[in-house]
Amino acid sequence: MRYLSLGDTDDIAASCHHLTFGGTGLVLDAGMDPDQDGYAALPPFELLRDRPVDHVVVTHAHHDHLGALPVLSREVPHAQIHMSRPTAMLAEMLLPSSARLQKRRVREGSTSAAPVFDVEMAEALSYVYETHLLDAPFDIAGLKAEGPLAGTFYHASHVLGAVGLLIEGYEGGTRKRVFYTSDTSLQPQTILPEADYPDGPVDVLLLESTLGADPEAETTSRKAEEKRLGKAMADVLEGGGVVLLPVFALGRSQDMLALIDRYKRRGVIDEDVPVYTAGSMRGVAEIYDKTRESTPRLDPEFEVYGVDQERYPRTNKKKAEALSRPGIFVLTSGMLFERTPSFDLAQQIVGDERHGIFFVGFSKEGSPGDRLQIAAASGEKMTFDPDEGPVEVKARVERFRFSGHSHRRDLIEVVDRVKPRTVVLVHGETAAKDWLKDNIEFFHPDVRVIIPEQGQEIEL
Repeated sequence: MRYLSLGDTDDIAASCHHLTFGGTGLVLDAGMDPDQDGYAALPPFELLRDRPVDHVVVTHAHHDHLGALPVLSREVPHAQIHMSRPTAMLAEMLLPSSARLQKRRVREGSTSAAPVFDVEMAEALSYVYETHLLDAPFDIAGLKAEGPLAGTFYHASHVLGAVGLLIEGYEGGTRKRVFYTSDTSLQPQTILPEADYPDGPVDVLLLESTLGADPEAETTSRKAEEKRLGKAMADVLEGGGVVLLPVFALGRSQDMLALIDRYKRRGVIDEDVPVYTAGSMRGVAEIYDKTRESTPRLDPEFEVYGVDQERYPRTNKKKAEALSRPGIFVLTSGMLFERTPSFDLAQQIVGDERHGIFFVGFSKEGSPGDRLQIAAASGEKMTFDPDEGPVEVKARVERFRFSGHSHRRDLIEVVDRVKPRTVVLVHGETAAKDWLKDNIEFFHPDVRVIIPEQGQEIEL
């Protein structure tokens, strides 16, 4: 059994892995690096040319796990593509949207990188997706497989449709088991229950390590953060201001709408306060609702579209009207990237002390969201538009810790549960993997722990 990391192994970037299992070649995820453009954002698919690729499994629909799928399919057109049904529904919407965005950014001059696929390619790909239910084994044996090889999806909690993958089959005449967590959450969120895992032991565990270098995550309770956010929102709204929640279109936006609904029902905030949303998050919400009875939910009766929402105003006049009274704006992007609704609104309200900009997700170092939080904490000015120069940050700017990832102590518990002989640490920064390696080896001295290098094939 051999493993090869195609994605960046020093950062949380494009997720993509190749596994050779008993003669079968598997690619697990096909992401794009959100910090790069064009072909620089892709994993090095050229490394697959001398390796078997019989099947591709996509664990969920975030860009860093799904975004390069059309390019990968062009490289290995014979490979079968597997995912959960909700992920397929999301991919049918998000991949064509990505193609349009790539083309628009070239037209606007914000990048010189040529698009890596077009709308027609993304739409055609949707016809070959093979979807599978949770806990239902499906065939992933290749043409040269030693024997039967089965994949089984487990609920991963991270976002709608996210799965972990159990692979079971024969290698060298011996039955082997591999489990790939992908992005996983051992704690329940507002809509989704906690992740599910196979019974151990397994031979190999491919374990995500996103929050491995974050000591605060393990000491922060979601319940406490929900209470803190509710109070902060109430304070701003009662003072006549508006609240901006920058969110990611898939996952965090639906999570926050469910939380706002809870706040209103419990009287934390006034039930008549308008909620404004925009863009693809509305289409994603529709998919959340369509699958609410067929996917794991804390409350199958809850509908995201059951939360009263108004469209984010397009004209300056309508925006001014909306900003003249208390309101909640749930807008993408989560990191305040330029030319997005959240960036647009933050720029308008940052100089008014009545308003609040509350971050509820991760902001990568150097992103506008990260720069705004640093400016607010240090009392410095923030530059949104170089032509207009720096502006004073008077609005209330805070970060609240909500995540669809397991913190590092929970990741150790995943190891406890599935009882692997070997752990391969993936999808995390170097410091995160180092911490997890040291602690896994401390609590499980018999477990082999591997931190792979990009492009280096490892015998498992």
